[in-house]
Amino acid sequence: AALKNLLMNHWQSAGGVAGKLLPLLSSGGGAIIGIFVNLMLIPVAMFYLLRDWDELLAHLDALIPRHWHDKVHEIGGEVDGVLAEFLRGQIAVMLLMSAFYSLVLWLVGLEFALPIGIVAGMLVFIPYLGMITGLTLATLAAAMQFTEFSSVLWVWAAFAAGQLLEGTLITPWLVGERIGLHPLAVIFALLAAGQVLGFFGVLLALPLSAILLVGLRHGKASYLSSSMYCKP
Repeated sequence: AALKNLLMNHWQSAGGVAGKLLPLLSSGGGAIIGIFVNLMLIPVAMFYLLRDWDELLAHLDALIPRHWHDKVHEIGGEVDGVLAEFLRGQIAVMLLMSAFYSLVLWLVGLEFALPIGIVAGMLVFIPYLGMITGLTLATLAAAMQFTEFSSVLWVWAAFAAGQLLEGTLITPWLVGERIGLHPLAVIFALLAAGQVLGFFGVLLALPLSAILLVGLRHGKASYLSSSMYCKP
């Protein structure tokens, strides 16, 4: 009887734990499936967008009022050039950070320094993802390779230095100057967008700032040539 009561109590406890875990697992599984579906839809959407890009531009071009046509084309060309420079700068950041992480982790003595460094560097274009992914992989590799905890601390220090270097020096220098933003403006844009819009704000801060800068340039030029400014 005592054994039966003990088994019943444990069964009830297990049932209660399972009842609490199942909703969490189902919600977590649903979130993972949602992310996977979105990732699968991105290349499909990109395929159709690229395939019909010229036709889409032609439809948009037909909607532009004729007296604004040349100006809109001029601004659109400048925006296209600025975004192209942004992408080139971002690729340069990715390559430089890959080299940095690989070199520093190699100096620490990590066996998988090169692949982890490349992964961490290539993912820096997504805010925090490169650092978090690289730090996780490097920590696991260091925990399996080293016996001293100090070596793991050196790995953490390497990623802390990389994050600081990328956010305050490399991105403002390689991306900001290409798109015409002062390095301080880049830092403030990232901070402000991150505070207002969070993750997506940091992701979109620089391209949106570059587009805004193009608009401000044309607005300034229009103002300087207007009768309001020129009239004595």
